[in-house]
Amino acid sequence: MATFRYIVTDVDEAVAFYTTHLGFRLEQQFGPALAILHREDIRLLAAGPLASASKPMPDGAKPVPGGWNRFVIPVENLAEFVQKLQENGVTFRNEILAGPGGSQILCEDPSGNPIELIQPA
Repeated sequence: MATFRYIVTDVDEAVAFYTTHLGFRLEQQFGPALAILHREDIRLLAAGPLASASKPMPDGAKPVPGGWNRFVIPVENLAEFVQKLQENGVTFRNEILAGPGGSQILCEDPSGNPIELIQPA
């Protein structure tokens, strides 16, 4: 199992997004500070502004959501899956791209963290 930590702006909003749209289940939540979610072999720690992971570094740099690092979720029918997410207001960074390994697209959680959805070739 791979474990990822995403910095989020709102833990409740992140839990709702991941459980409603991407098939995660909530394992445990520590109020507005942190939630632990699972989906198959992915363990996601959603760390809110009150989490220790969100505290500034010694040089003053503050962890923030977003960026380009991401985890990948394989889906069977990417176009259909994307259409359903779009109908539910999920934000995408791009259109579906096709490559030698399959087709993929990047959606964002409510804090702007990317998730790659892929339909393997």
